[in-house]
Amino acid sequence: QVQLVESGGGLVQAGGSLRLSCAASGKSIRFNPMAWYRQAPGKEREVVAISISGGRTNYADSVKGRFTFSRDNAKNTVYLQMNSLKPEDTAVYYCQDSSSDTWGQGTQVTVSS
Repeated sequence: QVQLVESGGGLVQAGGSLRLSCAASGKSIRFNPMAWYRQAPGKEREVVAISISGGRTNYADSVKGRFTFSRDNAKNTVYLQMNSLKPEDTAVYYCQDSSSDTWGQGTQVTVSS
């Protein structure tokens, strides 16, 4: 069974950047579809990016052109590079192994205006 641990969240000013990491253990996620979600206070969890087989990634319209999903198979880790951050990006960010519906504990991202 895979375990996921996110890191890299923090407080950043609007326009800044952060890179989130999601380290997997227990099983290789190399060929697994993986996703990043976020949940803002008082809102439902929403998908940010989904990486499916073949290397294609789909992004939410709200983050297209600003966020980039990537993988490091040697480290069994996926990343979410977030640039040009906006206050509305403030949320807890979660990674998910979509093949097993396994979730990490989340990492807080706060963007100040």
